[in-house]
Amino acid sequence: MMKKQIIFRMLIGFPLGIMISNIITIIVSYSIGKGQYYPVVPSLIQQIGNETTAVVVQLVLSGIYGAIWAGSSVIWEIEDWSLLKMTVTHFLINSVATFPVAYYTHWMEHNLTGIAAYFGVFIAIYAGIWVGLFGVWNRWVKQINTKIQEIN
Repeated sequence: MMKKQIIFRMLIGFPLGIMISNIITIIVSYSIGKGQYYPVVPSLIQQIGNETTAVVVQLVLSGIYGAIWAGSSVIWEIEDWSLLKMTVTHFLINSVATFPVAYYTHWMEHNLTGIAAYFGVFIAIYAGIWVGLFGVWNRWVKQINTKIQEIN
């Protein structure tokens, strides 16, 4: 059952990844483009050799990125795992699996600082997610305990 759910979510995540990537290129272009549209990072165009192929490569890799994130979302539904185990597992899957995509598309600097920043951003995001979910779950458990006490 979980395998079907992972595949289903990945199929939904692929076009979502493409959509989000395109929205980001529009935002970046509005921010720094001065009227120009930048569909990909210029260094990716240089690496590949032409803009059209670079856009197609980024499109496919953005879809893969979205599919990985969507497919891994089933981790949050494993009821017998702790929040820490879910967070660490989700972090490892997504940061490691999407690193080649971010590196190849030049969404990060190709040096030690860029790699450190990439993982630093992931760690900061996951720390925020963990703190937020911990608060939500803690409140939920208190509500359940209150209802149990009322029944007793």
